[in-house]
Amino acid sequence: MALNATIYKVSLNIADLDRQYFADHALTLAQHPSETDLRLMVRILAYGFEAEEHLSFGRGISTADEPDMWQKSLTGDIEHWIDVGLPSLERLKKACGRSRRVTVYAYGDRQAPIWFEQIKNELPRFDTLTVYSFSNQSVQSLLPSLSRVTQLQMTIQDQEALVSSEKVSVTVTRDILFASDR
Repeated sequence: MALNATIYKVSLNIADLDRQYFADHALTLAQHPSETDLRLMVRILAYGFEAEEHLSFGRGISTADEPDMWQKSLTGDIEHWIDVGLPSLERLKKACGRSRRVTVYAYGDRQAPIWFEQIKNELPRFDTLTVYSFSNQSVQSLLPSLSRVTQLQMTIQDQEALVSSEKVSVTVTRDILFASDR
């Protein structure tokens, strides 16, 4: 018998001072049975940093042809492809070929540096790619605030977000690992 996804309702208040973007988002996230709470929190943080009016969650972990999040144009073209984790070079190639802009949020204090070291020499050929990382410690510090119904506030400035809930207040830094010269 297959396990069902766990549904989370997240009320996310975003004040992005860098982009002058201020909005409240009512998010519904399905946590795949194989997805950890850490990865789910990284998805929420990535959404906060990239939030736009038409940004939506894809089927992500359960579907290889879709990203974790994407923004599509009115004609259905993929404007922005966002992956969470450590995608293969083949997946990055596919994403860059299908989208005007690709962003990866890597995480994992042990795995991410190894993954990045293995692929970094190939990344300059992707002229629409940006790769960020979060430290596990800052993301794990947010996990006590994660429940089936969660309220978070994100104030973003200079690649940092002050993320607050009733239980915690944590500064999360978004480190740039690679940015194309576009």
